[in-house]
Amino acid sequence: QVQLVESGGGLVQAGGSLRLSCVASGYIGSINDMGWYRQYPGEQRELVATITSDGSANYANSVKGRFTISRDNAKNTVYLQMNRLKPEDTAVYYCWSLVVVSTTRLRDPYWGQGTRVTVSS
Repeated sequence: QVQLVESGGGLVQAGGSLRLSCVASGYIGSINDMGWYRQYPGEQRELVATITSDGSANYANSVKGRFTISRDNAKNTVYLQMNRLKPEDTAVYYCWSLVVVSTTRLRDPYWGQGTRVTVSS
């Protein structure tokens, strides 16, 4: 069993910054890819950024140049630094992790509960 706990969401003005954090805990053998997704009201969840176990990152075009994903493998943590925020970044942000569960040796995906980011104009 693995849990992802997110933090760092909140209300900011356009042009401001936030840093989201997500900590994985539980029966973790190893963590492969990690990422951040976001969901607008009434819409499906969409990819924001992903990062591999060795730090290779990919971003949605809408956030390139503004957001940076990073991870600390020793802490089982993934971060999303969000700069120059825009009102259209307003969404619930979810952490995702592909984990090799130590008890089963199986690779399973896990999701956080989500954290809301609101950007005012």
